[in-house]
Amino acid sequence: MKYLLQIDFPHNGPFGKEMSEAMADLAKDIATEEGLEFKIWTENEETKEAGGIYVFNNLEDANRYLDKHTKRLQSFGYDNINSKIFNINEELSMLSKAGFLK
Repeated sequence: MKYLLQIDFPHNGPFGKEMSEAMADLAKDIATEEGLEFKIWTENEETKEAGGIYVFNNLEDANRYLDKHTKRLQSFGYDNINSKIFNINEELSMLSKAGFLK
């Protein structure tokens, strides 16, 4: 079973290319997390929000990472951090073009 971790928080910037440049080292670090299959970075400049969608191959690593990343975000000065972990229904997801779950 795979698990989806959703995190979002208020973010005043940077966005777009500037965010990519500012967060490149963090993205490389996140890519080394145990159990992480991938992360999709999310941002909305209009509503001043950022976050990510993560897929983990086990619940323990998803929970461990959520704790670690929440503490990291708080150390960066972020608050009002929202997070949820969901089980992924792989059978239905594959029928809806989620080929990356293979």
